[in-house]
Order: sequence, then structure tokens, then C-alpha cells
Amino acid sequence: MELYIDGFLVALKGVPVTVGVSIFAVALGAILGLGLALMKISKVKIVSIIAKVYIDIVRGTPLIVQALIMAYGIPQIVQAYGIDWRWSALVIPAMIVCGLNSAAYMAEVIRGGLQAIDDGQMEAARSLGMSHGMAMKLIIIPQAFKIILPAFGNEFVTLIKETSVLSYVGVLEILRRGTLWNSTTFETFPAYIGVACVYLLLTIPLSKVVTMMEKKMSQGKEE
Repeated sequence: MELYIDGFLVALKGVPVTVGVSIFAVALGAILGLGLALMKISKVKIVSIIAKVYIDIVRGTPLIVQALIMAYGIPQIVQAYGIDWRWSALVIPAMIVCGLNSAAYMAEVIRGGLQAIDDGQMEAARSLGMSHGMAMKLIIIPQAFKIILPAFGNEFVTLIKETSVLSYVGVLEILRRGTLWNSTTFETFPAYIGVACVYLLLTIPLSKVVTMMEKKMSQGKEE
């Protein structure tokens, strides 16, 4: 039992990195995702195509591949031009790549939220003298974000689990902590049981909160 406790405590040390990367990624993903969603529904064809290509590429490639490109591929390209540069800490490209990845998924969620708002609200805002941009900012987007708020919670929970792939680029998150402990103690089962328990400790309460939010939102719509 002591080994399982040790495995759990070691994995627990990776929680700040995992949660920190996930929070940053969701925030960056929401900002970039909004921009991508607006681009995708834009009537300017080239703008819509750019957003679609980005979303298709990011969603069509594994996060681990994107992380490897960001962490090691980009520095190599920069160094090939004679510039001696590398990431000061691997957690920086990890945060960026998770944010860029999240943006592609959030863009589709936000687009759905924007299109769920009745067209009459935009027409009413325009009839009151608002520009299209002002109507989006003050009326459409705030309502859309209320609709998609539970999806933001689900994305956060998903990212907490998906950040485990960052262990392959050397980020000291939960899985990496457990892997390093296993490599020194050769206690494989306690190490990864500890890792699993830490992930459950994070995801189960968060999933419950998201479920409560979804129920509250659905009750609000019925009323």
C-alpha cells in the first residue's frame, strides 16, 4: 500500500503543470476559437477558407505530433538559418500548442453557438442603428457564450487528460512524473495507478460541475 501512496504523491506533483497548461490552453483556445469561428462564417470566401484549412489540419493531426513539431521542429528550423535559439522551458511550447489545438475544436463549438442565436436578433439590432460588429459584440456573442459555456468546461476536462501526451516532449506533468518514478523504482503498477488516480481526482469533480452547468442551462431554457 505504501508504494501506491508514493506513486500517487509523486504524480500529484505534476498537477500544477497539467492544470496550468490546461487553463492557459482553454483561454487561448477560446480567444483564437472565436476569431476562427467568425472567420469561418464570414461571407468573404478567402477568410472562410483559411479558417477551414486551419481547423481541418489541426483536427486531422494528433496532438503529440503537433507538440513534437512545436517543441523540437521549429527550433531546428530556426537554427538552420544560423540563429542559436531554443525554448527556454518546454512548458512554453506545450502551452502554445495545446492552445492552438484547442482553438480548432472551440471554433466549431463557438460557431454552433453563434448560429444558434435567432437571426431576428441581428436584424433587430441593425434596425436600432447598430453596426454588424457592434451587434455581434454586444448582443450575439454574449448570448452564444452562455449557450456554449458547458462545452468550455468539457474542453477543460478533455485537455487535462490530453496533456498527458506532453510527457513525450519532456514536460513534467502528471504522467511524466509517474514515468520518471517508475524508471527509478521499477514499480510500474503503483506508478501508473497513482497517475490514474490523480487524473480521476481532477476530472471527476470537474465533470460533475460541467453536468450541473448543463442541467442549469437546460432548466433556464425551459423556463
